[in-house]
Amino acid sequence: MADHFTIGGCRSCGSGDLAPILALGETPLADGLLTPEQLDQPEPRYPLNVVFCGSCSLVQLREIVAPEVVFGEDYPYFSSFSDALIDHSRRNVEAIIAAQDLSENSLAVELASNDGYLLQFFAKEGIPVLGIDPAPGPAAAAEAAGVPTLREFFSRELAERLVAEGTTADVIIANNVLAHVADLNGFVAGIATLLTAEGVAVIEHPYLRDLIDHCEFDTIYHEHLCYFSVSALVPLFERHGLFLNDVQHLDIHGGSLRLFVGKQDAVSDAVRTHLADEAAAGMTGLAYYTDFADRVQAVRDGLVALLTDLRGQGRSIAAYGAAAKGATLLNYSGVGRQHLDYVVDRNTHKQGQHMPGVHVPITDPARLLEDQPDYVLLLTWNFRDEILAQQHTYLERGGRFIVPIPQPEIVDIDSVVQVV
Repeated sequence: MADHFTIGGCRSCGSGDLAPILALGETPLADGLLTPEQLDQPEPRYPLNVVFCGSCSLVQLREIVAPEVVFGEDYPYFSSFSDALIDHSRRNVEAIIAAQDLSENSLAVELASNDGYLLQFFAKEGIPVLGIDPAPGPAAAAEAAGVPTLREFFSRELAERLVAEGTTADVIIANNVLAHVADLNGFVAGIATLLTAEGVAVIEHPYLRDLIDHCEFDTIYHEHLCYFSVSALVPLFERHGLFLNDVQHLDIHGGSLRLFVGKQDAVSDAVRTHLADEAAAGMTGLAYYTDFADRVQAVRDGLVALLTDLRGQGRSIAAYGAAAKGATLLNYSGVGRQHLDYVVDRNTHKQGQHMPGVHVPITDPARLLEDQPDYVLLLTWNFRDEILAQQHTYLERGGRFIVPIPQPEIVDIDSVVQVV
């Protein structure tokens, strides 16, 4: 298989009715961080084009980069470095345990379990767990923390193998992974295979409506193959004998949905309300998306103008968060070493490396207090409150953050309510 290819039809329903809605050019892999030795080597770039399916309304990337390339040996994302995400996961687990009446006779399986950040909370309550994740580094960290992990990509075939071995899941967690899957139908079929008759799959992913309405274009990168509405999800699940029975809207990651999927038909009013609201807003038709590209360009132009003006005044600028969304923002906007001195990130696996494409070095957040740069571009704006609270001393000293999404905004100590 080539390292990337262009799909001929919708990855959900197979329709060839795919209309372009945004082109972000050719960009490097968003998590493809570079060591100093790699800076002079060729850096692969891949097209980043977003299309709308006129048949089932799924928004998706036109190109696929091979999963083995995207989630390879050097995959640097470790969930446990975000305090907000850990707390979010703990509360999610507590609610699931209560709702499903789980016990030591149950099994909770997480797909894309990363470093065990979520399954640890089931395990602490004596509930057996199994993680499934192909990335060697995070999987090793999970196992070291006592979370058994299969180092594989989840698929229908893996689910069938597990069931043949006598393993079925009372709960399947799939947070921020459904959008990553090239074989979307195979993945959902695997959930249907592994889930018990009375079990529940709890799935989280960014919400398409928030992405479009708030111009969150930096959440578009090669890992994220799909951008889901409720309208696109219902037929996907039904195709595999599953029902989308409930949905909750969450603030995390700039706006996400938490789905509750099962084999029994128990569709809630919340699902019906989301479907009606999406239809009323026009999300099932192409017209809803026609001005998105122009609004994205306006955000980019405003940010570049602001940074260029500040640099022209001799201001020092750093950035916070060596995240995938930051890579999209910087590469699409052409923001690099001419604008930013460095990026800071709490993830020690990223420190000492460089942002893909633009080659800005990554260092420890302690440097913000050592250097006290005039401005910090907040690339991980989805954890805005957590980061502003962590960096309260920097703000008290007169530092300012630039929040780029949904439009560039300067935040100083007078405009911050400290998160306690």
